[in-house]
Amino acid sequence: MAPKQATYGEVTMEKGDDHVATVEMHRPPNNFFDLDLVRDLGDALEDLDSDLDVRAIVLCSEGKHFCAGANFGGGARTAAGAEPRPDGSNPLYAEAIRCFRTSVPMVAAVQGAAIGGGLGVALLADFRVAAPEARFASNFARLGFHQGFGLSATLPYVVGNQRALEMLYTGKRVTGEQALAIGLADRLASLDTVRDEARALAAEIAGSAPLSLRAVRKTMRTDLADAVAKVTAHESMEQARLQQTKDFTEGIRASGERRDPQFIGE
Repeated sequence: MAPKQATYGEVTMEKGDDHVATVEMHRPPNNFFDLDLVRDLGDALEDLDSDLDVRAIVLCSEGKHFCAGANFGGGARTAAGAEPRPDGSNPLYAEAIRCFRTSVPMVAAVQGAAIGGGLGVALLADFRVAAPEARFASNFARLGFHQGFGLSATLPYVVGNQRALEMLYTGKRVTGEQALAIGLADRLASLDTVRDEARALAAEIAGSAPLSLRAVRKTMRTDLADAVAKVTAHESMEQARLQQTKDFTEGIRASGERRDPQFIGE
């Protein structure tokens, strides 16, 4: 059985008396991710897998944004630990796959931006409760490279192929209200109650039998986890290829300068 409280690097876990555990990321205000953070998250989620006292999880983060993606500041071309190995495997995505294969139902509380790979983190959860101030985007093409974190599989799984293509091609930002309308968010709550509403949904789930919940989640999401495992290998290779282009350099520079990129196809 997992302890009542635990710390995994920059991720904390706290179990409540209502069979709901809160797993929180602590990199405010933006909660940019890297290999270490995703590994910490996987460790917390896997520990809760074996604890039948926990029947649902609230996934949340400290600060203004849920997860604003990977930090490409300081001249970095990839998030730390995201460089693919010679065999094409990617250690960061291997940790993400661990998270997708866990068996406890999960509700994400999205209070701000869930951008790029941060959208991928939000899609780890079965449900998303969003504030109107939330912003969801898969902005990879606007940065000059390829989507990652399994979004090629998870985004169409949640919103359908056409909605996913629009988000992937344009990089458009979807508000909390728009996310609710297209099924990317399941409930809308005010900024100061978004975590409470996520916990209320998690508590509703936790009224069901723990063995049944794990069995249902395995039945309903194993194919998705398998698809993520397959597609991240391709995503990683495409990201590595496109990150060597002039367009990627321009996309990152334009994003930092808050202007429209001028792509040239090189």
